[in-house]
Amino acid sequence: MDEFLFRLRNFDIRIRIGVYSQMRGSFRSIFKGTGLEFSDLRTYQYGDDVRAIDWNVSSKGHGTFVKVFREEKDQTVFFVVDVSASQQVGPSNRDKLAATKEICGVLALSAIREASHVGMYCFSDQKERYIKPENGMKTGYQLILSLFKLQPQSGQTNMADALLFTLNCLKRRSVVILLSDFIDHQYEHNLKALAKKHDLVVIHLYDQREVNLPRLGIIPVHDTESGQTVWVNTSSASFRNRLRDTFRQNQKRLEQLCRQFNASYVAIDSQEDFVPKLIDLFRVRK
Repeated sequence: MDEFLFRLRNFDIRIRIGVYSQMRGSFRSIFKGTGLEFSDLRTYQYGDDVRAIDWNVSSKGHGTFVKVFREEKDQTVFFVVDVSASQQVGPSNRDKLAATKEICGVLALSAIREASHVGMYCFSDQKERYIKPENGMKTGYQLILSLFKLQPQSGQTNMADALLFTLNCLKRRSVVILLSDFIDHQYEHNLKALAKKHDLVVIHLYDQREVNLPRLGIIPVHDTESGQTVWVNTSSASFRNRLRDTFRQNQKRLEQLCRQFNASYVAIDSQEDFVPKLIDLFRVRK
């Protein structure tokens, strides 16, 4: 645990240095989201943003009115973390799940300082761990400790249910950070609903072997989620191309979905240094 925290703090420092040097700002933008709630109405004045006009009220013929918003003081950052067996692809010392825990952990460190409430839901095809959003450093470090110690009970995936759980448990608009390899199906509808209701950040983890499989001849491949083993010819050009095309098509569809519903999207190779991409994420969301 001490080594895990040490790594997180080092990542945290590197990101903060990058954020300050590139933007002269802070982490606040990624965690505050829109951070606005409706407060009142007032008469339209020259120079007001026309997008703030309340057309329903203005149409009653008593003048043109704009909505007045105020900053939410109790913003919530909620992490939704895929811990299913497909996340265990990669070298034994650093698979996708290990990278996911590090990324979630370093963002949680930042969220503790910048947000009022922090919570987490880890899922497979069931609830693996749930920490209700609460404020304070104690909750933040409980989250990081739980993440470090977590040993998933199931290898299956059901992202649709996980997203539905998140939609039901978060009553107010929050910043939702979803970390997964997105190797699942029929979750798109719930992802759209989550992006519409909340400020969604999608972090897509993958391993190079899912894109460019090494040429190892005919080998057995074990599916950790289904428990089945099949023999595949990794030297076959058609097989390798099909594998790469499937990954790229899924990635493109997910990225387009995020763009359509104004969700932030970043893809991270589990073996790469993820700090520069997180710095870019902060820069884009600024």
